[in-house]
Amino acid sequence: MTTIKIPVEDGTSLPAYLARPAMDPAPAGVIVAHELFGVNPDIRGVADDLAGAGFLTIAPEFYHRDAAPGHWLERDDAGRQEGFGYLHRLRRNQALADVAASLQWLKSEPGIEQVAMVGFSAGGHLSYLAACRLPVSLTAVLYGGWLPSTDIPMSQPTPTLDLTPGITGRILYLVGEDDALIDAGQRPGVKSFDADPLQSARRRVKELEAELEMVKAASAIFEEGEVDPKGSSRLSEG
Repeated sequence: MTTIKIPVEDGTSLPAYLARPAMDPAPAGVIVAHELFGVNPDIRGVADDLAGAGFLTIAPEFYHRDAAPGHWLERDDAGRQEGFGYLHRLRRNQALADVAASLQWLKSEPGIEQVAMVGFSAGGHLSYLAACRLPVSLTAVLYGGWLPSTDIPMSQPTPTLDLTPGITGRILYLVGEDDALIDAGQRPGVKSFDADPLQSARRRVKELEAELEMVKAASAIFEEGEVDPKGSSRLSEG
């Protein structure tokens, strides 16, 4: 396991789990924002999977101002209580400073020009916040809560959802229909963008569907043009 330390503008040092891909240099970097329980084996596993897919990936420890380096929590009542304690001490400016430092570190690596971010639960909220304020190319928010409220310091003084017009990259928000924590009262705010973004989203879905059809067609062509044991391709035989 490799851990790096990233300097943050407030003078603190941000530990981060580092997963390097076999490909060098990597085509892009990814920041994985942990859920309530910190950078636990599950989050490290996500980072490893992304590295296996070819991306230079880091999973920062966003509780580093209060928790010891490498500290993560069990998924039990004690872990939740401790995790909420850390979460309610993590302020918006601190979270953004940590992500900004992570972006800078990744972009200092050879070949990295674009950085994506994926976040889970509390880390999903943090990822949405970062997408609103920082140059994140692609963001995936998985069951990110508290977006339309001011219940946590990251969503203060105004709800993080109000910062949505600041998003410059692409963002994907996913939540389960029967999620007991992110109830219907939180979801309408996420869906209540004005008509123009909704129309843009629908156009983008159609574009992606068209791209998928092109990928399927290309895949079929390459399957027909498999390389033979001598190293030549049947595509070149025509």
